[in-house]
Amino acid sequence: MLSNRHEAEDIVQETFLRVYKNFNRYDEKQKFSTWIYRIATNLCIDRLRKRKPNYYLDAGMNDQEGVDGYALIPGDERTPESEYLLSETQATIHQAIEGLPAKYKSVIVLRYLQDLSLQEIGDVLDMPVTTVKTRVHRGREFLRKKLEHKAVF
Repeated sequence: MLSNRHEAEDIVQETFLRVYKNFNRYDEKQKFSTWIYRIATNLCIDRLRKRKPNYYLDAGMNDQEGVDGYALIPGDERTPESEYLLSETQATIHQAIEGLPAKYKSVIVLRYLQDLSLQEIGDVLDMPVTTVKTRVHRGREFLRKKLEHKAVF
């Protein structure tokens, strides 16, 4: 959701600190993973609200000279051409997701990048499944309109 490995690592650390500090508030009737996702998602949304500049895979890493975000994507024996096409497609989709309004971005990331069910997303974001379905649909429509002219699909 944050599109930045360092920020994501900070959020993971903060998530587990909050889980530890607030373990007495955990409702055992709910799934533990849903509770953790909810904490992490809320922290990500808070971080996104606070920050102004966007970070992209093309940007160099501050602590590693000559390395960009693409270097962090794991490789598997692909041809240079297919690797290039894949990285271009990923960057295009990533930029489109970055441009989504926060309410659609959170459900798209949880649904398609974290592979959560609609019910789990509803539990994490504390909203009805019907609202989740609507936001996933509208988020996909936003992405489709943004990506139509780029021949990604």
